[in-house]
Amino acid sequence: MPTDEEIVTTIQKNPEKGFRLLLSSYMQPVYWHIRRMVVAHDDAQDATQETFVRVFRAFDQYKPEYALKPWIFRIATHEALRLLGHQQGKIMLSFDDEASAELFNLKADEYVDYGDKLAVKLQQAVLTLPVKQQLAFNFRYFDELSYEEIATITDSTAANVKANYHFAKEKIVEYMKNHD
Repeated sequence: MPTDEEIVTTIQKNPEKGFRLLLSSYMQPVYWHIRRMVVAHDDAQDATQETFVRVFRAFDQYKPEYALKPWIFRIATHEALRLLGHQQGKIMLSFDDEASAELFNLKADEYVDYGDKLAVKLQQAVLTLPVKQQLAFNFRYFDELSYEEIATITDSTAANVKANYHFAKEKIVEYMKNHD
C-alpha cells in the first residue's frame, strides 16, 4: 500500500494516477466509516462517492504538512452528517449536535451479515449515542485512529475525544447489558 506522501506526490505529478492510488488506499476505509454512521449500503455508497468527488475538487487546498488520512476522513464525516441531516429533515447536523442519533432499522443485505446478533446489538448501541460520542467510538474502535487524529477530524481536542470515547464505551456496555 502506498504511503500518504507517495499518494500526494503522485497526484501532484499525475492527477489521474494519483487519484487511483488514493482510491485504492482509502475507498474501503471511508466507505465503512460512513456505513457505520448512515447504516444503509446505498446511502454509504452515495456518500463515499460524494466524499471522493469533494476530495478531488478540493485537493488543491490540501496542505501536505498535515496528514492526509484525517483530512479525507473529515470530509467523509461531514458528508455522512450532511446526508443524515437531510434524512432527518434538517439542513445539517454538526459535530456539536448533542441529540442522540436516530436508531435505524437494521436490515440484512448482501454487504453485512445482520444475522450476527452481537454485531447488530453493537451497531444499535452505537446509533443511540450522541454524534460526538459516536464519532469518537467509531474512529477509535473500528478505524483505530489516534485521539489526536480524531481531534483533527472532529475539530476538537484529544482530551475531549478521550472523554467522548470513554462515555461512549460506558453507554455501549450499559446498552449491551440491558438489551439481551
